[in-house]
Amino acid sequence: MPIAEAAATGGVTLATVWLLGVSMGLTACTVTCLPFMGTWALGRASGRTEAFLHTGVFLAGRVATYTLLATLAGAVGIGLAKALGGVWGNAAIGAASILAGLWLLRSPARRCGVPPRLTSQPVRLHRKRDSLPPLFLGAALSLTPCTPLASLLALAAQAGGPAGGAAYGLAFGLGAAMTPILVLVPLAGRLGREMRAGRAWLARWLTWTAAAVLILLGLRRLLLA
Repeated sequence: MPIAEAAATGGVTLATVWLLGVSMGLTACTVTCLPFMGTWALGRASGRTEAFLHTGVFLAGRVATYTLLATLAGAVGIGLAKALGGVWGNAAIGAASILAGLWLLRSPARRCGVPPRLTSQPVRLHRKRDSLPPLFLGAALSLTPCTPLASLLALAAQAGGPAGGAAYGLAFGLGAAMTPILVLVPLAGRLGREMRAGRAWLARWLTWTAAAVLILLGLRRLLLA
């Protein structure tokens, strides 16, 4: 039964919304998000722990944003979908991608094998802050205009209030987190490590190239805004 028809007949459940999220996570989410997160992990040559951490933070940003959007839709209605589509979504994605690219460039020495004691900040503090670009990317990419997002907001607008909308948004976000990105991003980080092994000169070029790709992806999104 189509989502709109199910909503009209009161047949929509949290399981239905979760499956809608899963369908997006296994298809559109991977195609849209992998160029950003894959490039980030490749440029950083992320180890297994960091790759899974950043992927988890990225997905947490998506779940939180879907929940927030659905909560707002439940409170103010379907007009939110039109307000956040197109211009605002692409602008947010562009800004987050450019930020991630600049983040890769801000401390290339630490990523290219220079001892931690030569960097300007403690390694532990660096690692905590390094989770911010994946978080911002996850939040921004949740604004990508698409049919599943429009369906979610339409359902949330009919949920009877912010609480019902939040429940739909959370269910949708958890479904969307079921994505091949959980495997593909760590593989991109492993590829980056293998490419850098024993090649200090390549480490810098790989970081700079990944940063340039993220910045270009961001500029392209801004041009679409």
